[in-house]
Amino acid sequence: MTLQQLKYIITIAETGSITMAASRLFIAQPSLSKSVAELEKEMGITIFNRSNRGVYLSEDGTKFLSYARQIVEQAEILESEYKSAPPPRRAFAVSSQHYAFVVNAFVELVREYGREKYEFTLRELKTAEIIDDVRTHRSDIGILFLCRFNREVLLHILQSEDMRFIPLFTALPHVFVSKHSPLASRKSVTLDDLRPFPRLTYDQGMKNSFYFAEELHITAESPKNIVVSDRATLFNLLIGLDGYTISSGVLSSDLNGSDIVSIPLESDETMEIGYITSLDHPMTEMTRRYLEHLEGYISSYYEK
Repeated sequence: MTLQQLKYIITIAETGSITMAASRLFIAQPSLSKSVAELEKEMGITIFNRSNRGVYLSEDGTKFLSYARQIVEQAEILESEYKSAPPPRRAFAVSSQHYAFVVNAFVELVREYGREKYEFTLRELKTAEIIDDVRTHRSDIGILFLCRFNREVLLHILQSEDMRFIPLFTALPHVFVSKHSPLASRKSVTLDDLRPFPRLTYDQGMKNSFYFAEELHITAESPKNIVVSDRATLFNLLIGLDGYTISSGVLSSDLNGSDIVSIPLESDETMEIGYITSLDHPMTEMTRRYLEHLEGYISSYYEK
């Protein structure tokens, strides 16, 4: 086993394709495939399963990747400490449901790092994809919420995948509406108040279970429903159609402008927003700093 082979494994896992990994690594595909096969034979495990669409980590491969990342990161630290070379490029990835505060903290992390070379990734995804990203170590952490309705199901899934949920804060339910909406002047609204208006929710793809929804009260009756895939489209439709979406209530005027307002929703539910990690993937210093920025932003928001 060599350090170079470990770097090969990491690149293949990130791209999901031996062909793409070979292109990124500037080596021939047969040479890369041979190197992986030799490593699998030496370790006595199958690291990648093959399919018509590419490759994906096996159960053994997922654990192997975690150790490989640690070894490569430690090697880079050693090189930067004892060789007259620039600091290693740092990488960080977070997958999240659609929250503006996740973006705010990400911006602060990138600004703080301030180096010429880095590789940071922010993915706003479907709930099942967030869990899968963290399970396969494509992301260091995932951001999602639990409530009384989905808690048992999601915690069972996380436990079965050797993952855990760590709470960040608890938010009371709100609705986002256009500042020109007939509801905008209300001090609070009920589910009955919302029924005449279009309800906007985020698409959950093939795993479109109510338990994976990003919105509270997803099973409540609503005659008008619009499903979207991204935050910008959702906000545009809130404005254009006088729609609403149920949310945490945490808004960012820097990112979303001043056309959206947040109104408390009368409800007996709460949103416990937190992050998920893999039990076999140690937290990096970069991840810790991101969480500190996240917690700092939330604290400052509630102090306003």
